[in-house]
Amino acid sequence: METFKEVVLIKEVIEPSLIIICSVLIYILIGKIIKRFSKAPVKRMDQKKRQTILTVLKSVIKYIILSIDILLILNVYGIDTKAILASFGVIGAVLGLAMQDLLKDIIAGISILFEDQFRVGDWIEVGGFKGEVISLGLKTTKIKAYTGETKIVSNRTLTEVTNFNMHNSMAIIDVQVAYESDLQKVEKILSMLCVEQQDKIPMLKGEIELLGVQSLGENGIVYRIVAPCKSMEQYGVERILRKAIKQAFDKNHIIIPYPQVVIHNERI
Repeated sequence: METFKEVVLIKEVIEPSLIIICSVLIYILIGKIIKRFSKAPVKRMDQKKRQTILTVLKSVIKYIILSIDILLILNVYGIDTKAILASFGVIGAVLGLAMQDLLKDIIAGISILFEDQFRVGDWIEVGGFKGEVISLGLKTTKIKAYTGETKIVSNRTLTEVTNFNMHNSMAIIDVQVAYESDLQKVEKILSMLCVEQQDKIPMLKGEIELLGVQSLGENGIVYRIVAPCKSMEQYGVERILRKAIKQAFDKNHIIIPYPQVVIHNERI
């Protein structure tokens, strides 16, 4: 009788307990590996985005381990797990058909995360809507325009995305001077201005460069200045340089031409 009780004890109590303990240890070990990976430097992946990926991965692993545990414990108690697996297959097929769009969103979200197509804080354009990514989830992405509107897009629809943050931007300033201007003087002033402003503008990612005469316009000669800068900072850089150019031209008496209308009043 004692032997039978020992067998029952081992089969119905000790074996399930060992399965649970082993699973917990495996989950803790995987958690430590994931935590260590979260601290390792990864190229072009911010902490928030990496944390999202690792959280999803940890959650998936947890449910996989839990599912295996349930099947192993049921098998210990003599329940036919093959029939259960067959039932899960049928249920999974039905749910897959009913939740196709959700699954497509999740797969697309995982693809966006792992391929680093864009991340939270990037400026993107989707279907003519341009804004900053404020949320990146497995199902939807939220984009906020500079005017305040927020667009929520299903990940499966993000087939064509323009990302403005993958490379530096370029500030382009075209400035006109009168045809009567001394071009050598103008070019000297603009060249000096480029050097002076180089250390004053923190958004720059390279040297400000005077390209020279861009075109001969109706009202004057057009010079072009370019300045590589941080992504989406080109508008601020252009405003700073235009103000500096106007002040330098006023100081050196260089005329910026503008359309004028001459009216002749003849008395008969």
